[in-house]
Amino acid sequence: MENWIEKDLEYIWHPCSQMKDYEELKPIVIKKGEGIYLYDINDKKYVDVISSWWCNLLGHCNPKINAAIKKQVDELEHVIFANFTHTQAIKLCERLSKILPKGLCKFNFTDNGSSAIEAAMKVSFQYHQQTGNPQKTKFMALTEAYHGETIGALSVGDCDLYSKLYKPILMDIVRVQGPDCFRCPYGKCRDNCNCECFEHAEKVFKDHGNETAAMLVEPLLQGSAGMKIYPPLYLKKLRELCDKYNVHLLADEIATGFGRTGKLFAFDHAGVSPDIMCLSKGLTGGYMPMAMFVTTQKIYDAFYDDYNSGKAFMHSHTYSGNPLACSAANAVLDILEDGSILKQAQENAIYFNKIIKEKFLPHPNVGEVRNIGLINAIELVEDKQSKKPFDGKLRIGYQIYKKALMEGVILRPLGNIIYFNPPLIIKKEDMDFVTDVALNSLEKILPQKS
Repeated sequence: MENWIEKDLEYIWHPCSQMKDYEELKPIVIKKGEGIYLYDINDKKYVDVISSWWCNLLGHCNPKINAAIKKQVDELEHVIFANFTHTQAIKLCERLSKILPKGLCKFNFTDNGSSAIEAAMKVSFQYHQQTGNPQKTKFMALTEAYHGETIGALSVGDCDLYSKLYKPILMDIVRVQGPDCFRCPYGKCRDNCNCECFEHAEKVFKDHGNETAAMLVEPLLQGSAGMKIYPPLYLKKLRELCDKYNVHLLADEIATGFGRTGKLFAFDHAGVSPDIMCLSKGLTGGYMPMAMFVTTQKIYDAFYDDYNSGKAFMHSHTYSGNPLACSAANAVLDILEDGSILKQAQENAIYFNKIIKEKFLPHPNVGEVRNIGLINAIELVEDKQSKKPFDGKLRIGYQIYKKALMEGVILRPLGNIIYFNPPLIIKKEDMDFVTDVALNSLEKILPQKS
């Protein structure tokens, strides 16, 4: 048998990794997947409770998605998407237009989430240039935001782990202090507050709204910030504020779309619509790299003119509207169409959160358990009373991750926040198993004092 691990380390530079860590924790070579499970070359089974970076929506090697891609690859693998089209893309956009928040009806394809964010930012900027507002050249985003890792997307993000080094080459972003419901400075609770923290947004819009093209937001869930969850009311207020100042509300639903938050889209919780929405990850069930931004007829119309007017959106990706990816996305919609998967996920989410609270909250280093849909986050703190966080250099979360891997559970914490973001098809017995392993791993690193 070939030594795949040695070959990997000889050639591959893995994403979001300090490769020196791989001297101790070698790369795990996966040979197959089935449902929520992955199997390595030694047939050890792992529960993929983080959906392989949040994209595996309906399980690995889903038979219906497999069949759709196999059929499509024999018909059409790719075609230039300028002046050409194909039925899979047309069907996909027609179907999405019926389930997206009201008013979103024009689709532009890219090939990854960061690219969708950048394209959407360019559309917003160009729209204002072409509608008599040339002063609108800036963008707003929340503190601790994450919107991707290309230069523009990284600029609107605010996670130092990813962006601090690159600040000299990043765009100047207008920053709004975001909600922090765990450490709320107003002493409120996310379940019944009036979003008092929204005063920060009101002040920033008053100062900078006239020069701002779009406000970017991860709706209800700031993922890379540590699965920070905030109330739908914040989105309602943001919608009103954007309308007041003629600022586009740009929703990054790349991580929250397609049932992750308990509804098809996070904005559905708020009952309002953004002007532009970016989608990826669950869009194809995690099968194929594809993303898109979706916008309104009003924005689209500002670009519709004779070619020589120079108003066209001259932005392209080689793999825009790829037929294989579109076929996967249509298969995802086929599976979600009758609502049974989402209904079952909503019911299981109640059970999942219940057992997580019962198992983890008594631990002296668990500051909070928070959840939305099947997503649950456990914030570890040095001191429960003061909510003092652990020093990041201790890498508490990483140590827990390594212990859980030995027991066949993939956690990959965000700093010192352990989280679960499983495929929608996870069953209760799997929830019992992964929470037991996670708790056991936590207690090995942070034993409870007798």
